[in-house]
Parts: sequence; structure tokens; C-alpha cells
Amino acid sequence: MGVLDAFRRSRTAKQITGDAAEDRALHFLERHGMTPVARNFRCKGGEIDLIMRHRDMLVFVEVRKRGTVRFGGAAASVTARKQARLIIAAQVFLQRYNRPPPCRFDVIAIEGERIDWLQNAIEAGG
Repeated sequence: MGVLDAFRRSRTAKQITGDAAEDRALHFLERHGMTPVARNFRCKGGEIDLIMRHRDMLVFVEVRKRGTVRFGGAAASVTARKQARLIIAAQVFLQRYNRPPPCRFDVIAIEGERIDWLQNAIEAGG
């Protein structure tokens, strides 16, 4: 058994489902002209599923998957607390730039086979 096999076996069903949703979102965004910069960026304050480049803009993407629209669906699951953690992670990521590029926060909401792309879905303030 290789290291990758052991890693895959250690993943929970929820993590595997999340990985698959991120794969779908990544391919969807690439088909719409975006280029991947980073995936699963983590820091002490939060995590960003996908970081993409769209022309001159850096796009921080939260991917949410839900089987049904019960309880508000995928988009509604991006709570104020989650938004705050995304903003913190983005601020940490942007520290690597002398002059940070223009940025926005998008949400990819997946419900069954449907993908909704909510552009500029989160306001960072500032």
C-alpha cells in the first residue's frame, strides 16, 4: 500500500464528497476562463477552497455542496462566521504580494447536478 492509498483510505466520506465538489468547481471555473492559483489554502484563521485568477483579478472561491435545498441550500450555508474566516485567510494569502491585485469572493453552490456561480458574493469591507 502506497502513501497516496493510505491517504485516500484515511479520508472521511464527507471529505471525499468535498474533494469531488471542489474538482467540479475547479473544472467549471476553468471552462469559464479562470486559472488556478492555489487549492485548499489554510492558515490559522481560516481556509479557502480555491484561489483563481480571472484576468487581472484574484478570486477567492468557497465551494459548498448540498444534496438538497432543505435548510436553505448550499449558498445559504456560507454563514457570517464562515465569511469572516474566508476574509482572514484571504488577508493572510495577500501578504505575499507587495501590491495586492484586485480581489473578489465568489461562491460555487452545488446542489445535485446544478452549479450556481455567485460572483462577488461576499463583501470584505475595508
